[in-house]
Amino acid sequence: MRRPRVAVAVLAFSMAMIGPVVVEPARAAAAQIVRIDDRSPTRSSMFVDSPAMGRTVQVDVLHPAHGDSRPAYYLLDGLDPGVGQSTWTNATDAEAFFRGKNVNVVLPVGGQASYYTDWQQDDPHFGRYRWETFLTRELPPLIDENFDGNGVNAIGGLSMGGSAAFILAARHPHLYRAIAGYSACPDTGLATGGVMFSIANRGGNPVNMWGAPGSRAWAEHDPSLMADRLRGKTIYLSTGTGVPGPHEAELKPQLVENVFLGGPVEVGINTCVVAFERRLRSLAIPARIDYSPVGTHSWSYWQDMLHASWPALSRAIGA
Repeated sequence: MRRPRVAVAVLAFSMAMIGPVVVEPARAAAAQIVRIDDRSPTRSSMFVDSPAMGRTVQVDVLHPAHGDSRPAYYLLDGLDPGVGQSTWTNATDAEAFFRGKNVNVVLPVGGQASYYTDWQQDDPHFGRYRWETFLTRELPPLIDENFDGNGVNAIGGLSMGGSAAFILAARHPHLYRAIAGYSACPDTGLATGGVMFSIANRGGNPVNMWGAPGSRAWAEHDPSLMADRLRGKTIYLSTGTGVPGPHEAELKPQLVENVFLGGPVEVGINTCVVAFERRLRSLAIPARIDYSPVGTHSWSYWQDMLHASWPALSRAIGA
């Protein structure tokens, strides 16, 4: 088993970039590893004492069995993340898919309806959410130190996690070479109503996140407004149309939910992806957008798109 080590994240970035300015303190707080449990030769659970979050956060890591230097792919969960493990390892073949690949796949556990951001106020239901600080400042040095990371990163996610991946990449462009969103809406302005509803529907107060809609903080978390910060990065987005496809022919407990809930949700995602692609094109920023003529907002399609996105992502980070 690896021996936990403590790292202090000190990250600097350019302030001369176009778009809303993100003010960061000169030095991040130290995050300490409580323990690392090796689940298998290629999967570990790391428990991090996070000063930003005020608690211990579980992060699962899929990694090679060997000790060669490698990049990291931060892969975020959706609105209702798994308990005890990321839903990526529970609902897809991610663990088998990445086995043998020269990359650390970093899977934060938890963060229901958090949008993986720093909330302005602690929420009576969710407690303290400082996910942006945790993911961009506290966690990367610990991953690199304990899992032979080389400092090269990509970030992606599905639905809420995919939207968050674009937000984090736009706010911290120095950290990531590639971004992926699977059924994700990177246009925060267009998705405002959906974001507010999704948080309230899980018991939280959405105003505790970035304040009231239309405030400066909402603009500062809108990748569409900060799209120029994504220039030069590998960008991947995928969306279906909400029309039932081949995976709806499979008998599974989630079938009714996938069709009657996941179908309409994917219609909205598709509209958002089209708008975001237009925004990127207006700035002459290339991106790969996978439009499927069918597909609901469900895990079987996200597994397919994870596979489809990997060649481009792996080239970008040298995995």
